[in-house]
Amino acid sequence: MEEINLNNFKITSKINLSKQPTKINLGANKKHIEGELKSVRRKLGKLQDTLYAHNKYAVLICLQGMDTSGKDSLIREVFKDFNARGVVVHSFKVPTELELEHDYLWRHYIALPARGKFGVFNRTHYENVLVTRVHPHYILGENIPTVNSVEVINEVFWDKRFEQINNFEKHITENGTIIFKFFLNLSKEEQKNRLLRRLEKQEKNWKFSPGDLKERKLWDKYQECYEDAINRTSKAHAPWFTIPADDKPTARYLVAKIIYDTLSTYTDIKEPELNNDIKANIELYKQQLNKE
Repeated sequence: MEEINLNNFKITSKINLSKQPTKINLGANKKHIEGELKSVRRKLGKLQDTLYAHNKYAVLICLQGMDTSGKDSLIREVFKDFNARGVVVHSFKVPTELELEHDYLWRHYIALPARGKFGVFNRTHYENVLVTRVHPHYILGENIPTVNSVEVINEVFWDKRFEQINNFEKHITENGTIIFKFFLNLSKEEQKNRLLRRLEKQEKNWKFSPGDLKERKLWDKYQECYEDAINRTSKAHAPWFTIPADDKPTARYLVAKIIYDTLSTYTDIKEPELNNDIKANIELYKQQLNKE
């Protein structure tokens, strides 16, 4: 398999999303790529155990992408070897009545991972500058005091919201949360193929909604909003990665590899050493147990 520079997927300067690849050739077949993923995710599982014992950092994985981009299956495959206590997945859908009684970041803040754990956001706080930007009337449901009509939801409003999101991420990283933000970059043609499979395979029918076709008609607007969001919020402390998503095994491998290689640079993440008293008496404790 070809050596890949994972930094090529990190957004460090302004991008044109239409020029970002939706496919990449790793020089290996599906079976080999899946084998590499298994190897990386086993390492990730062990690293999570160390992270849990260290108890200083939390890790937040943010997944965004158009419908059918493969978020659910990626979560299943990448985190398969984790201890169940070490990873919590949150899937953010339409805000509930309770959530709408709070500011838009509240439901994300209370779902953040605890120290020593991974949290995965399947759709994220970025929905608040994506779907609401495509459908600005959704903002009215938030009951913001200064927003009484769609007409006042202007560029100044979105500038402020992006500033709030950047501040939110800055705050949590300064307090020990390591953030990864992945945009699963799917082509429009591949989305069409995956929607057709949902209709053609009976076991996949439940995933299909007529609303998927309505949102698909807004593809260009969504791409425009994604591009703007990525360009405004990819920071050194909370970078975006654009992941070619037309091939699911490749996308899963890239995400797992990026997470593992990045966390491996945190040389302070180590299992705590036993205090001197316990260490000095290990043989005694063994003898006590063996005498039972």
